[in-house]
Amino acid sequence: MNASVHKLKAAGPATNHNWGLDRIVADLRDARTQWRRSQGRLSEVSWRELPSRETLRSSVIELCGALFPMRLGPPDLRKESEDFYVGHTLDAALNALLAQVKLELAHASPQRSQPTDFHLESKAVGIVQRFAASLGKLRIQLDLDLVAAYRGDPAAKSVDEVLLCYPGVIAMIHHRIAHRLYKLGLPLIARIVAEIAHSETGIDIHPGATIGNSFFIDHGTGVVIGETTIIGDRVRIYQAVTLGARRFPTDDSGDLQKGLARHPIVEDDVVIYAGATILGRVTIGQGSTIGGNVWITHSLPPGSNVSQARMQHEVFTDGSGI
Repeated sequence: MNASVHKLKAAGPATNHNWGLDRIVADLRDARTQWRRSQGRLSEVSWRELPSRETLRSSVIELCGALFPMRLGPPDLRKESEDFYVGHTLDAALNALLAQVKLELAHASPQRSQPTDFHLESKAVGIVQRFAASLGKLRIQLDLDLVAAYRGDPAAKSVDEVLLCYPGVIAMIHHRIAHRLYKLGLPLIARIVAEIAHSETGIDIHPGATIGNSFFIDHGTGVVIGETTIIGDRVRIYQAVTLGARRFPTDDSGDLQKGLARHPIVEDDVVIYAGATILGRVTIGQGSTIGGNVWITHSLPPGSNVSQARMQHEVFTDGSGI
């Protein structure tokens, strides 16, 4: 018998400690009430209002299996049952997604409609149907990303290795899904899907970012791509690249203005090496190469080649220069 199991059995049943739970529960209820009062939510509905991160995580896993059944599906799947598996899995994933869509739409509606409201449910069904109808095109777009990753990395031995192992590809599968949901009017669900990938890969892509075909993130950790970023086709970036905002304008009340175009435009066939930071609504022209660790806050014409300035070496003697 395992020693730790033996010790647990020898110790007997757990002791019932007095945690003061009644007081703790009351304190937490008071804290919730205070928060809801500050947010104008005292008339809050009794059901769960917001989408579930865990449900969406499961739905994305199922969608990945349906998109790549023989590689991301179950280990015992056979090709003769591939279509059956895809259909069955999609049915489960899309129904689970529908429930989450109804929650987001209900929460966003001015009247705080019930998720079972007929008009809300009809709208949710239409959104999920449009999302489902786009999955074929999404698979084709992801295939282009896989080929770009395979061709862009001399260490890659196959597209299968790229799909199964590369965090940049995992992040892009999530982003392609999240971006479609974002465009269909589901910013919260899209953001949750994006943040699931962020927590798993260290790659932070806002679902609002528009990314063209054949996109490859190599290594990936620390990459940040902002909401209004626009990226063209055949772009390759490396770890710790930031495509961010330079300024955050505020309104007359001092609150940040939302939705402004504040992130870079990266045109076709651009390569951005590790640690580069590009800020603001600037344009990186087609075919440019951005070296590692550079800081860019202005637009560059097509074909630019930007690198760090060479270090200036000076010789100091007898402590001079200290």
